Amino acid sequence: MKKGLGVLKYGFVLLIVLLSLGPFLWVLMASFKTNTEILNNSLGWPSSFRFSNYVMAFKIAPLSRFYINSVIVGIFGTLLNLLLLGMAGYVLARFQFRFKNLLMGAFSLSLLIPGAAMLQPLYLTVNTLGLYDKVIGLIIVYAGFGLPVSLYILSSYFLTIPKGMEESAYLDGASFIQTFFRIILPISKPGFGTAGVMQFLLCWNEFQFAIILTTGNQSRTLPLALYYFKSQFASDYGVMFAATMVVIVPSILVYILLQKQVVSGLAAGAVKG
Repeated sequence: MKKGLGVLKYGFVLLIVLLSLGPFLWVLMASFKTNTEILNNSLGWPSSFRFSNYVMAFKIAPLSRFYINSVIVGIFGTLLNLLLLGMAGYVLARFQFRFKNLLMGAFSLSLLIPGAAMLQPLYLTVNTLGLYDKVIGLIIVYAGFGLPVSLYILSSYFLTIPKGMEESAYLDGASFIQTFFRIILPISKPGFGTAGVMQFLLCWNEFQFAIILTTGNQSRTLPLALYYFKSQFASDYGVMFAATMVVIVPSILVYILLQKQVVSGLAAGAVKG
């Protein structure tokens, strides 16, 4: 009986792994194939690992410009989000004040608002502020859009930190700012790692706001470049799959590098969050 359950358990895990890695490996193999190989033998190995599809992808579309924009938006959108919401989450976790529950409820309700419902007011606001078709506009929008998720992750993690550490710092004469940056921030790396990965993936993969708030190649990000391939160069499947790999690999690498912080941050935040 136990042996049968063990086989069933490992079989289920193997199925999940295949469902997760299967599409990725198929796209990876297809990015090295010609159109003929993809159409005639879609599940087979490529006859040779040629990088001509990747070279052609960078020639067809301004992927280098989009790549730089995505890196800038991802890094600064994440840093701005964590800087502002780190302190906000700490205040919500540690202090009691009027309308605190109402404020938390408002943040919870904001998770239910679809992004499409915010497109028009967001477009008008960004355009009025002179941030339309600018990278800084995307950075600010993404930092705000990830507010509820980052806030709940960080505030939940702060609840797991013993108050005695802060009280000792206050007794030694440390101010609120000094306590946060010198005591709380260093021991909250798992929480910030979790929120940071979530926010970076949002900045890197977001498509809807990027296509509405930008109009030229100077400010657009990689997801829009992929849409560009799908619409105009759909017949060249090898190049399209190569562009797909260029878009998705960085986000996968970020998650792999920070997966320990993500797991420990979510596990710790679940204790009291």
